[in-house]
Amino acid sequence: MTVPGPPALLDLLVPYWGDPALMRELVDSVLAQDDPRWRLTVIDDAYPGTEVQDMLAAIGDERISYVRKDRNEGIIENFRSCVAAAEAPVMAMPGCDDRLLPGYVGDVLATAARFPSASIIQPGVRVIDEHGAPSRTIPDVVKDRVVRPRGRGHQVLAGESLAVSLLHGDWLYWPALAFRTERIREVPFRDEYPVILDLALVLDMVFDGDVLVTSPETVFEYRRHSGSLSSAKLTDGSRFDDERDYFRGAADQARALGWHRAERAAKLHVTSRAYAGLTIPSALRARSGSGLRALLRHVALT
Repeated sequence: MTVPGPPALLDLLVPYWGDPALMRELVDSVLAQDDPRWRLTVIDDAYPGTEVQDMLAAIGDERISYVRKDRNEGIIENFRSCVAAAEAPVMAMPGCDDRLLPGYVGDVLATAARFPSASIIQPGVRVIDEHGAPSRTIPDVVKDRVVRPRGRGHQVLAGESLAVSLLHGDWLYWPALAFRTERIREVPFRDEYPVILDLALVLDMVFDGDVLVTSPETVFEYRRHSGSLSSAKLTDGSRFDDERDYFRGAADQARALGWHRAERAAKLHVTSRAYAGLTIPSALRARSGSGLRALLRHVALT
């Protein structure tokens, strides 16, 4: 007779589209968790081939499920599918090229238990490159040393101060975030912001009163590489067009709440403009006239 394991308290839902070899690294990192109270569901957005499906079937772990869509629906719909599939009290959506360190599940669940009012949990993150080696890009340095709130131990953040911090610069790592399942189900993803839908969703939660807790434990490896959607949209300027439109709306949301510091932070979006400025040389090398004009508009707040 098979003895059932502990109930799953954390659903790990992977919106899959990518390199099967990197997906295998993620799965192996989940299997290596110190805390067994997880369930892994891979939602395949019709990626060509059956390599991942075959791999998961060969593992034969009853905690792992695989769902394949009939057609490619895109990242936003796949995020929605992940949220809809969650059953555990807490859920996370790690990227198919990221890796969990062995303490991820335990740290997230311990933080959720210690801070029951928190809807969002940001554990500690280590950034890696395409090859899995430690990486330190300019955006990551800015996140860590400039815009991330300072303090030791767990940090409980909410309200206008959290909104101001995130509007000055998005210091979160979306794939590492864990959410109270019942709460994230109440907040829709925005179709109009495909590149920064993560920031838009988190700030919608913050504007609605949700609490975010950071954990000091480094338990997640976030892979940063040039093939990401956000990176591909840098030099053509479309990322910053999306960001500028979003910040205008965020300023309106803050104003409606009487959060004038947050409204000002949204209007200035300092680190977003600085990042656009740093991207100008790449646009020049790419000879992208439209991209260069978009970048200059963003830097100049026009």
